[in-house]
Amino acid sequence: MAVPKRKTSKSKRDKRRTHYKAKPVNFVLCPHCKEPKLPHVVCPKCGMYRGKKYLEIKEA
Repeated sequence: MAVPKRKTSKSKRDKRRTHYKAKPVNFVLCPHCKEPKLPHVVCPKCGMYRGKKYLEIKEA
């Protein structure tokens, strides 16, 4: 079985991992209330999704 001859240095390991980055969260504007929301998700402010009301939002 193949075994590494030497320990991989932190520098070498980190250079290999440079492409594994967290991507920023993508937001879109709700077409009904113009608030930012996640794509393909019901709007938390107005409860609309694709032109239909799915949630009843209580006004506090």
